[in-house]
Amino acid sequence: MATRFISADGTVRYLLRLDDGESAECVLIPRKDRNTFCLSSQIGCSLGCAFCLTGQMGLIRDLSAGEIVAQFRLLRQDSLAEKNAARFSVVLMGMGEPLLNYENVLQAIQVLHDDRGFKVPMTKITVSTAGLVPGIDRLAGEPLFPNLCISLSGATNETRNRLMPINRKHSINNVIEAVRRLPPARQKRVMFEVVMIKDLTDTQDQAIELSRVLRGLSSKVNLIPLNPAEEIAFERSSEEAILKFQQVLMTNGIATFIRKNRGTDISGACGQLKRQMDARWMPPVGG
Repeated sequence: MATRFISADGTVRYLLRLDDGESAECVLIPRKDRNTFCLSSQIGCSLGCAFCLTGQMGLIRDLSAGEIVAQFRLLRQDSLAEKNAARFSVVLMGMGEPLLNYENVLQAIQVLHDDRGFKVPMTKITVSTAGLVPGIDRLAGEPLFPNLCISLSGATNETRNRLMPINRKHSINNVIEAVRRLPPARQKRVMFEVVMIKDLTDTQDQAIELSRVLRGLSSKVNLIPLNPAEEIAFERSSEEAILKFQQVLMTNGIATFIRKNRGTDISGACGQLKRQMDARWMPPVGG
């Protein structure tokens, strides 16, 4: 059973009731040129990133391959009425760390991609990770390689340690070296993400250091303005600071994009998924 929340910008957040009574979330993001299906790989998350509400839940359990694919089927069906229903991308950027549920995530990707499944091109599938080096190395050896999105959210180990406890196990240098081990064609399908936090990750020193760390890679960078919440003790960067940060990276030859916030009014934006119950729940969709 699915219950949905609809944002003023058209984004739809789904709370899915699973067979064992647990719940997971996924998000449909309609755009002018395509739809984006944001899928969860776990219920909760064990990594405890300081800017993410899902991490405050802790890990409840992994999702099965079938539960991951079921999210895609629901979002695909619900988007058929959209103008760009035939144009979509799939991102595993919802609840959880995909590389900690490796087997189920890879099986789900195989079903999505297979000709006997949904025939989704690998170029339209993205796996988002906090930077688990063994998982990146393992994925590098797979015949099927999705787009890979790696959250850095800090250009130095000091900053990243404060925001992402996983950095104490897999430091920035180790993550970057794992990407450098990829063949050039696969490096080009890697994007690094930086959450833009006021006076912490958005400084010019951070931008200069990030440019140094990424030098020589063919990867891109996505800057994500922090999606604030009462439970998060940080402030979003100003637009001016984000643009200055972007300019430093682009001057150093790094393709850099700024993500537009979507679905913030329904807690559907990046880092906000937390199985929240509120008065805006609508009648179940699809029973």
